[in-house]
Amino acid sequence: MLFNLRPRVLCIDDDEDSRVMLITLLRLELIEAKAVGTAAQALSLMQTECFDLYLLDAWLPGLNGFELCRRMRAFDPHAPILFFSGALDEADMKKGIEAGANAYFIKPDIHGLVIGIKHFFPQAESATVKVISTRQEVSVSRPAAYEIAGV
Repeated sequence: MLFNLRPRVLCIDDDEDSRVMLITLLRLELIEAKAVGTAAQALSLMQTECFDLYLLDAWLPGLNGFELCRRMRAFDPHAPILFFSGALDEADMKKGIEAGANAYFIKPDIHGLVIGIKHFFPQAESATVKVISTRQEVSVSRPAAYEIAGV
């Protein structure tokens, strides 16, 4: 029997093309992903599903990405939060980190983003566990917290 242990990512971006691109990219990296277009949708989904990492844009309609990040951090204090945004001003990057993000990547640096995500998901390279006997008790746990280390 095989268990799927792929990490789960919630992507929040108001641009539909960006959402499609991110979902496709993450799936190619063996990472399960969902995408929504607003902060309200993200906050609602967080109430019903578990995610291992959050990837968000700074510029969102209604509630901006910085305030969304603060609320996400309050709700889920250990999951990594990464910004992937076109907001390239240094002040925006600082606001993102101060809001609780672990890292800030500037669009369209896809390569940097993938490296950053893999920093938080080293197990994504080998994401399947084989259970030898169904009579064995299997316990799977995730690390409690992540820290950014020069991504």
